[in-house]
Amino acid sequence: MPANCSPKERDSPMRALALHGGPKARTRPWPAAGPRFGREELKHLREALAQNTLFYTQGRKTRQLCARMARLCGVPCVVPCSSGSAAIHAAVKACGVGPGDEVITSPITDAGTILGVVYEGAIPVFADIDPAAYNITAGSIAQRITPRTRAVIVVHLAGCPADMEPIVALCRRRKLKLIEDCAQAWGARLNGRWVGSFGTFGCFSLNDFKQISCGDGGLVVTRDKALYRHAWLAADKCYDRLGGTRAMEFVAPNYRITELQSAVALAQLGKLPRIARRRHELGERLAAGLRRIPGVIPHHVPRGGYATYWFYLIQLVPAVLGVDVVTFAQAVQAEGIPVRKGYVDPVYLAYPYLQRRSAFNHSDWPFGAAHVVPPYRKGYCPNAETVIANCLFFPLNEWLSAREVDDTLAAIRKVSEHYRSRRPSGSDARKRCSC
Repeated sequence: MPANCSPKERDSPMRALALHGGPKARTRPWPAAGPRFGREELKHLREALAQNTLFYTQGRKTRQLCARMARLCGVPCVVPCSSGSAAIHAAVKACGVGPGDEVITSPITDAGTILGVVYEGAIPVFADIDPAAYNITAGSIAQRITPRTRAVIVVHLAGCPADMEPIVALCRRRKLKLIEDCAQAWGARLNGRWVGSFGTFGCFSLNDFKQISCGDGGLVVTRDKALYRHAWLAADKCYDRLGGTRAMEFVAPNYRITELQSAVALAQLGKLPRIARRRHELGERLAAGLRRIPGVIPHHVPRGGYATYWFYLIQLVPAVLGVDVVTFAQAVQAEGIPVRKGYVDPVYLAYPYLQRRSAFNHSDWPFGAAHVVPPYRKGYCPNAETVIANCLFFPLNEWLSAREVDDTLAAIRKVSEHYRSRRPSGSDARKRCSC
């Protein structure tokens, strides 16, 4: 872009798209991710190694990590484990989920959300999402409840909190356990409370791709002291580390964390306030600009919500824009912005083992033993399918500046104005439809 190009000229709808040979909205290289780990992590790692033990109950780092997490999220009981998937599995097991039960969750999520459900012999049931907030709601959950429903797993997608108060009220009324999948929502809040503090359990991931990371790791938080013990057993082969015995009350996997993971996670927790604040600021700046562009819908955050945007989904309305989503995405990419079409397909369409109804070798269990298996096919959650078909994925992170956000808005505005200006008139559109 010429240095003397004015903002008005830069955003002119008459300027040719870069896709068609015109000047780019952004000519600078997109910034690379900055360093995530440094002196703080090395300090805690050296201290962990100096202990001469890396077992999580023998050293100090895991205890310090759990104590700091409890202070941050305002929930007294914390169970450490090896991953976010392990955290959810431990919570599912502690909630008493077993064969023949159903667990309601979001169709837009990761395999880790339903892994523990299927391992315990239960059936994942998917509630549709709010078309602007992308999270399941009390209303959509209520439509899926049956006499076999045991629990609900709410996914706070992309760091945006779900509207929890109606969901909490529904689960209490129907006597359902409530698990919050906060893997993508470190530091996100609703009415001043951390996500993860509303339900029976809150589950967090320290995977390398989350807002904070120790490579892999997970934390489960709860206020229920009895279920706290059960979740700890579920994450550590049913060894009762709290009571000092081998309980062996049930079969449980080995999901233990190590002192090395905890050392890095402890340092990362210290950086979380700054990371969360920066992602929130950039996401809100992007949302404010998107609201002024016709045919584009920003990610809706509920009243009282504080989002920490792990990424940002931008929903398009092709009928307003006059162009399909693939072409729109290609046009924005050509302007120098690293967006892409879509995020992940709804789980029930993406995972062959759900469609085959066979998750384990030589068996159709648990689906073959289920009273009713949900219709894992197109049309099951229409809002989710529409959103994924019509959204752009924007890789928001704390290393971006306001310039990257503003360039993104300029590119989307330019592409939007270009295609909207070329839509046929109402009469032409009617003629084209009748042909």
